Amino acid sequence: MQKQSSLPHFPLMVPGASSAAPDKTVTAAFDEQPIATLAAADGATVETALATAYRLFRDRDAWIPIPKRIEILEKAAGLLHDRAEELARETAREGGKPLVDSQVEVARAIDSLKLCVETLRTETGHVVPMGITGSSQNRMAMTRREPIGVVAAVSAFNHPLNLIAHQVAPAVASGCPVVVKPAEVTPLACLRFAAILHEAGLPKEWCQVTVTESRKEAEALVTDPRVALFSFIGSARVGWGLRSKLAPGARAILEHGGAAPVIVAADADIDEALPTLLKGGFYHAGQVCVSVQRVYAHASIARDLAERLAAGAAKLVVGDPTLAETAVGPLIKPAEAERVDQWVREAVEGGGELLTGGTRIGNTCYAPTVLYNPPADARVSKQEIFGPVVCVYPYEDIDAAIAEANALPYAFQAAVFSRDIDTALHAYARLDASAVMVNDHTAFRVDWMPFAGLRGSGLGVGGIPHTMAEMQIEKMIVFRSKEL
Repeated sequence: MQKQSSLPHFPLMVPGASSAAPDKTVTAAFDEQPIATLAAADGATVETALATAYRLFRDRDAWIPIPKRIEILEKAAGLLHDRAEELARETAREGGKPLVDSQVEVARAIDSLKLCVETLRTETGHVVPMGITGSSQNRMAMTRREPIGVVAAVSAFNHPLNLIAHQVAPAVASGCPVVVKPAEVTPLACLRFAAILHEAGLPKEWCQVTVTESRKEAEALVTDPRVALFSFIGSARVGWGLRSKLAPGARAILEHGGAAPVIVAADADIDEALPTLLKGGFYHAGQVCVSVQRVYAHASIARDLAERLAAGAAKLVVGDPTLAETAVGPLIKPAEAERVDQWVREAVEGGGELLTGGTRIGNTCYAPTVLYNPPADARVSKQEIFGPVVCVYPYEDIDAAIAEANALPYAFQAAVFSRDIDTALHAYARLDASAVMVNDHTAFRVDWMPFAGLRGSGLGVGGIPHTMAEMQIEKMIVFRSKEL
């Protein structure tokens, strides 16, 4: 039942379901003020959602034809465009990402829908060679793509609209019924996105949202044998743990974090590197899975780079994410600000030099922080900070720096700054990463490129066309005829 009648209330988005779970209240990341209530899903709600989704998939005659899917996606993109400013403002308020970056997030969500349409129009099955051996004579074979089945998607808080778009829109485009569980702290963007899909013509049963009462119901959702694909964006501990409990045959796409390394060679253009490192390190207060974290700079330039990076960080405006001038917003919870502060103090006590920052601002914000040469065994050097902290380490030998960059059990995106093509290619060939950016920050991404964590950082490949491929099977047909 609704606890605070003065707040907007979001009902269940599971057709035909009811729930005995108490409502949840959503608060703003910056000032912790309540902004909405919503109906939570209990175990019976989750069961209804799964039963509905599985029934839809098993009834092949009821699958949504591709032209209709394209129509829905195109109309949804138009609705997102028409409501872009409101969505950006509400996303900034809910999750704490500064307004300027939330506006980019909405634009990316729109583009993600358009990419789904483009992929439907251009990506298809393929011809399998036949007639090239005696046993394959008089045969012709080809494949076409079909939906894999029910998709269970669990999302993270840090990009509450576009991450949902990356999980839900490909499912819709691929023809998969999807049940999505957004992050409990930022569910409103997901609820609004699903409502827009429904408004665009998608039957409500094909995209259901469950903000579960507890982790118990969330686990029951993703580990159910009716689920064909589990899409997860969030912590490695939770993601890998859930993957180990999936039903036999279920696919998983896992996107976790890292501790993104950057190699800055002695010949790098520091003036060009600084603004990109500032953006890559402090964008969304560092709450990005490929945020710039560990910068290995040649000893001849490391101190200068670190001091200039600190000077730039000190000028960034920190505060209310709904204001246009804010560059760095809050961390998602006060406990996260406290954790980051503990890690920074630990690094300084261990011998690292604090060049700027190192203080909490209010209850939820943390000053952009630059550390010079913190200990190798400090948590800021070994684990994902997920906060506005960048560490700079001097090096003498580039291969030793690359070895340090590769020393952690994570591997996602990395970067190298150099004016020499051979140096850039040397680092590219040796860095453990799924992508290496040359003269750009580690957080660069466009929504059609492959985006994949390696080792502890993930499984499978993200990016709209790649996610759609994961959500489909290629089903082969073989013709035999004497005329072939």
